[in-house]
Amino acid sequence: MRVDQQPGYILHARPYRETSLLLDVFTRDHGRVGLVARGVRRERSRLSRGVLQPLQPLLLDWVARGELGTLIAAEVASAPFAFDGETLFSAMYLNELVQRLCARNDAHPLAFVAYAQCLARLANAEPAGWTLRRFERELLADLGYALVLDRDAAGEPLLPQQDYAYDPEAGARSANIDARAPRVSGAALLAFGADRMPDATQQAQLRRLMRSVIRHHLGGELNAWTWARPAVPRTTDSA
Repeated sequence: MRVDQQPGYILHARPYRETSLLLDVFTRDHGRVGLVARGVRRERSRLSRGVLQPLQPLLLDWVARGELGTLIAAEVASAPFAFDGETLFSAMYLNELVQRLCARNDAHPLAFVAYAQCLARLANAEPAGWTLRRFERELLADLGYALVLDRDAAGEPLLPQQDYAYDPEAGARSANIDARAPRVSGAALLAFGADRMPDATQQAQLRRLMRSVIRHHLGGELNAWTWARPAVPRTTDSA
């Protein structure tokens, strides 16, 4: 099967044999796919290695054969994003999240759109922590793990002034039931569900909540958590 002009982003690239690259790519219509860019590490190659950079919007052509496809062509789809410092770490975290949570060859078009929007927001210097929480929420929803953010586990409306313990399988419960679950205010959950940026204290609660939920679905930590800052409320956002 040949695929032409497929929007995609390179999540990870590593050397493959003597002259090639092995690419992990997130695409709009085919999900996460593995591609071999043959001969791209030679001095003279019909594929430009400079184009094959992570975190940049690309249009990709490939031929799918079994587990790995062969990249035929790649071109830049739009102006490249610029990342450095905190935004680069945040973008790297996005890539690891997609790699760990999305199965190969399983399309998630809504998550793809959310990924592209998240990169654009990071590149435009929007608050990193809130931007990442929004992407985590949309990715989990597209994978079938949507958070319930308006009602508790018993089906009752959330109360803004009440604290809850969030169970990834059941939803928000009374904070006294499970001391091990992250505590989060009803106000924070309601703001999250309404896509309304909460205050710094509530953002710290949501960060702990999403870390716990993602750990639950992965069965372990992400490598990116080793560089993530502690969730200390402050005037500027953190990842």
